[in-house]
Formats: sequence, structure tokens, C-alpha cells
Amino acid sequence: MSAYQVCPTAKLEKLLLSTDGSEFSEGAVRESINLAKTCGSKLYTVSVIEVNPEFVALAPQVVKKFEKETRVHLESIKTRASNEGVDCEIIAHEGEEPFQYIVDEAAKNNVEMIIMGRRGRIGLKRLMMGSVTARVIGYAPCKVLVVPKAAKVTYKNILVATDGSKYSEAASREAISIAKRTGSDLIVLSVATKDENLPAAKRSVNEVKKIAEKEGIRIEVLTTKGMPYEVIVKTAKEKDAGVIVVGSYGRTGIKRLLMGSVTARVIGHAECPVLVVKS
Repeated sequence: MSAYQVCPTAKLEKLLLSTDGSEFSEGAVRESINLAKTCGSKLYTVSVIEVNPEFVALAPQVVKKFEKETRVHLESIKTRASNEGVDCEIIAHEGEEPFQYIVDEAAKNNVEMIIMGRRGRIGLKRLMMGSVTARVIGYAPCKVLVVPKAAKVTYKNILVATDGSKYSEAASREAISIAKRTGSDLIVLSVATKDENLPAAKRSVNEVKKIAEKEGIRIEVLTTKGMPYEVIVKTAKEKDAGVIVVGSYGRTGIKRLLMGSVTARVIGHAECPVLVVKS
């Protein structure tokens, strides 16, 4: 039984699930199948074994073991998807930069959304975002839904964070569109780091409020002063948000990730899924 009553986005024909077979991918696996079922989407599922030529030469038997485990994991997802009536194509890659394979598959298959866990096998045992997830968000050609392992996407309450930039304008448009389709309540939050920034924060939320009210959406606007990521995460918990919608700054000219430190920290600490929208 799908957890979604209505597809949250008008066009969601193709989804890409990225999984490394670890426990941290489970939330993404579950939610991608639910979403594909509700929206009638094709689901591409990709898993990348991170190896380099030296490792392959030195430990071919270990690589073969990884390949077998990956194939079993992908087939198990295909079976789960099939049981829910979802068309699922599985893809396995081996290489040094997992994020590049994920982004390339998203572009090649013209997917509208990538769904992945917050972190993978490698990472500190604390709330944080893994480097693969961070790089996928930085380079993805589409929006990215990051799902912590125990989280479920719900659309009763949607929280969108805005700072008035073109990046958060794209996030606000997406949040309004989802709220309209799903009948959600929308919470619009802008956090100022200094007192003198509060008037601009109020202007930001009021701009979103005007558009949302025209669409007949129930909306609550909040402005406050503090550390933006801390306030966003705390507000999402207090307001029981089923998803946080944020913008992404994409990449810089020197090809390193500049997602925006607020977005990165929100993803790293939020208990609910985070939808990152590209401008």
C-alpha cells in the first residue's frame, strides 16, 4: 500500500533511486517505490561499487564479492518494486567517483528526481551528510530528495525555507505546487542572522505568502533571528513537517560543491526528508 494519496508533482515520469546497499539507503528505497507507485513513474535503481584499478588488480576476489552483493541487493529492490506494480530497471557501475555515475544516469535517462539516503557506508557515526550525497546534489540536473533511513515523506505540513534569493524562489514555487496538489498546509520560514536583516526576511516570506494565498493554500509565515539551519531543523520538528523544501546553490566555476552551507546542514541534521530544488 502506497503512503501517498496523490502524486506531489505534475510531471514525475522517471525517478532515479541511488542505493549502496547499506542500512542508510532503506528510507530512500521505500520512499522511491511508494512515489513511483503513486505517480506511475518508471524507477531506475543505480548502485555504484567504489573501486579503483589498483584495488581491482590487487583484490579481484573482493571485487567479485562486492559485485555479487550489489546484484543481489538490486534484484531485491526490483522484486519489491514489481510487487507494488512499479516498472524498475536496475543499473550497476564500478568506479572511483560514485556521484558521477549517479548524475550521468540521471541525465541520460531524463529523470525528474533523484532519491537517495543522507549518507552511505563511509562516514562518521553522527548526523551528517555523506560526500556522495553532497556531490550528487551539487551536480544533479534535477531535484534531489534526501531521505534519512527512518524517515517517511508525508505532505500534511510542508516547510519551505526562503532567503529571497533566486535559489529559494525555485524552492518556494515547488513547495506551493506540491501543497496545491496534495492539499498540504505550507509553513514559510525566513531566518535572519542579524536584527538588520529581519525586514528583508519578512519581505521574503510575504512574497511567498501572496502567491500561495492566490492558489488557495493554507499558509503560516515565520520570521526569526538565529542560526538558519538550527532554526529550520527545530521548526520542522515543532511543526511536524513531512518534508523540508530548500534551494541549492549548485556548483562553482572551480568544480567543487557549493550547495550552500545552510542547505548542507539542514540535510545533515533534519529528521524528515529534504527536497533540494535546483533553480
